[in-house]
Amino acid sequence: MAIALATGAICAAIVAAYFIAIDQFRATATANGLVSAPAARQPFLKQLESVLRPVSGRLPAHAAAQVRQKLSRAGDPGGLTPAGFQALRYSLAALLAIAGLALGVVIKIGFPVLLTAPVLGALLAAFGYVAPNIWLDQRIAQRRRQIQRSLAEATDLLTLVVESGMSLDEGLLSITERFHNALGDEIGKVLREIRLGRPRMAALEHMADAAGVPDLHHLVESIVQSDQMGVPIARLLRVQATEMRRRQRQGAQERAAQASSRMVFPMVGCIFPVLWIVLLGPAIIQVLKSFQ
Repeated sequence: MAIALATGAICAAIVAAYFIAIDQFRATATANGLVSAPAARQPFLKQLESVLRPVSGRLPAHAAAQVRQKLSRAGDPGGLTPAGFQALRYSLAALLAIAGLALGVVIKIGFPVLLTAPVLGALLAAFGYVAPNIWLDQRIAQRRRQIQRSLAEATDLLTLVVESGMSLDEGLLSITERFHNALGDEIGKVLREIRLGRPRMAALEHMADAAGVPDLHHLVESIVQSDQMGVPIARLLRVQATEMRRRQRQGAQERAAQASSRMVFPMVGCIFPVLWIVLLGPAIIQVLKSFQ
C-alpha cells in the first residue's frame, strides 16, 4: 500500500512539473516574440474535447445525430458538441474508475483486493459513463416543463401583439423580452435564424421539432397552415390560447385526482407504522413486564 501511494505521488509530481515547464516555456517564447499570444483561453470542455478527439470523434453518424438532437433539446449546455459530450462521458468514466480502484485498495470489506478493486472500479466507471446521459435527459425534461408551463401565457401575449396590428416577428420579439426561460431561448433562436435569411415558417417548424413539446408543435402547425391558407392569424392564435388553457386546466384536475391515490403508499409505509408504534408501544411494554 505504501509503495503504491509513493509511486502515485511521484507520478503526479512528474506530470505537474512537466506541465509547469511547458507553461513557462510558452510564457518565455511569447515574451521573446517567438510564439504569438493566444487570442482567448478555451473553456475546459473545449480543451477536453480537443484532447480526446481521436477517441470521441469516432462516433457513428447516426449516434452523433441523436446526441446532437438531445443537446439541442437540452439548450446546448456549455456549447457541447456530440464529440465533446462523448469526451465528457469517457473522462468521467476514467476518473471514477481510478477512484473506484483506489477505494478498493483502501477499504477493507473482507474480500481480496484483487477482486474488490476491479469490481468497484468497473461499477464506478459504468456510473460515470451513464451519468452525463441521465443529466442530459433530466435537463431536457426540465426545459420541456418550462416551455409547457409558459406556452399558454406566451400565446396570449402573441395574440395581443398581433391583434394590435403588429407583425408576427414583433410578437415573437416581445416573447423573448417577457420570458427569460427555455421558451424565450427557443424563440430567440428562431429570430436569429430569420435574420440570417432562413424562412420564418421553416425556422418555426425546426424549433417545434427540436423542442419536442406537443402543444408547441400544434401551435406551429396552426401558424404554418394559416399562413399557407391565408387565414387571419390573430383569430387562430386566440383559439389556440383558449385550447391551451383548457388543456392546462384539465391536466391540473387530473393531477389533483391522482394525488389521493399517490398518498396511500407513503401513509401505509411511513405514517401508519410510526402511529401504531406510538399507540401500542406502551401497552406492549406493560405486557412484556407482566410476563417477566
